[in-house]
Amino acid sequence: MTAAQREWAKKRDELRMAMVSLGFPAELGDAAAQHLQSPKAMDRMIAYLAYEKPAKVEVVVDEMLAIRSEIDAWREKKAAEEANRRYNEYLYYRKEE
Repeated sequence: MTAAQREWAKKRDELRMAMVSLGFPAELGDAAAQHLQSPKAMDRMIAYLAYEKPAKVEVVVDEMLAIRSEIDAWREKKAAEEANRRYNEYLYYRKEE
């Protein structure tokens, strides 16, 4: 098991325990970890659970989806910035030919 896999498993276990401590099933923690995918996203979810202490599973799932949506939007923004950089570079070097 790599260090990254160990970190992911550790965060999954922390998320699972946070869910259980609020009275939710451990499987919800596992599902959230699978959906969030990264330890950093799981940290955000754990912090949310500790601060807000939601009582309904719907609220937990809504926050999980919001975190995932923000991550996806950030990745799309970075990909668009990279594509724009490459396109500008192409235009710049094409003029020199």
